[in-house]
Amino acid sequence: MIPEEQKKVLDAWQVSARYWEKYRTLITRIFAPLTAALVEEARIRAGQNVLDIGGGSGEPSLTISSIVGPNGSVMYTDPVAGMVETAQAEASRRGVTNIHFRQCSGDNLPFPDCTFDAAISRLSAMFFIDPAAGVREALRVIVDGGYVSFVVWGVREANPFFSTATDVIDRFVKFPAPDPDAPDAFRFAALGKLAAILESADAKAVAERQLSFQIEAPISFEQFWQMRTEMSETLREKLAGVAPAQLPTVKQAVADAAQRYFANGTMSFPAQALVVSARKSAGI
Repeated sequence: MIPEEQKKVLDAWQVSARYWEKYRTLITRIFAPLTAALVEEARIRAGQNVLDIGGGSGEPSLTISSIVGPNGSVMYTDPVAGMVETAQAEASRRGVTNIHFRQCSGDNLPFPDCTFDAAISRLSAMFFIDPAAGVREALRVIVDGGYVSFVVWGVREANPFFSTATDVIDRFVKFPAPDPDAPDAFRFAALGKLAAILESADAKAVAERQLSFQIEAPISFEQFWQMRTEMSETLREKLAGVAPAQLPTVKQAVADAAQRYFANGTMSFPAQALVVSARKSAGI
């Protein structure tokens, strides 16, 4: 029996899966700096076997598959059936043969100890039902001396791609303040929070760095609005509480707040993430 909290998270992502597929090309582009950071921190190279935890619609598995090459492999995992299906379909469409697919939760990985050379997680650790178990599992399944690397969002104030719309909508519809330890995009935004979990799991050489970059794409505010309100379960839920007659007012208020990020007809938001990495010590 799946716990109610976990079922709610999985159901929300199942709905979102179709939109991650819809915006696949755009997502790949805007989150490319995060993928590059993971590859660098996990020391991923040709011939390795790499685990991707919470691989979503297929990235960073698809990018890493080309780095490890024909003598390496990627094990894509995600707990959401819709995500697995879209990622597998995209790999098939591209003729990629060195990615394997498993639907499973990050806190209960169905792999033997010391199976992979490295494990990475792009924007998924924030949604682990049990983050400590997820970190332990990632360490368990990599070889001694192997690297784990996680990318999570930094503080919401430094990420107007998310906060601009949310802050405006919150003026129109009131929701309870989120539990800081519940699954949420900014769950590990505080410096040291995820690193402390790695340290408590006896990982060594735990390192944390801030990654500042630009979320850029040649899209209009109208396209941004559609993408954000379709992909985000939080925004879908909040907008459902806005009276239909008020929706144009809400949208215009968001457009006004976001205007400075759409100069010259293209989108450019400053963004900040945390890259948290460690090595596995013998005996974990």
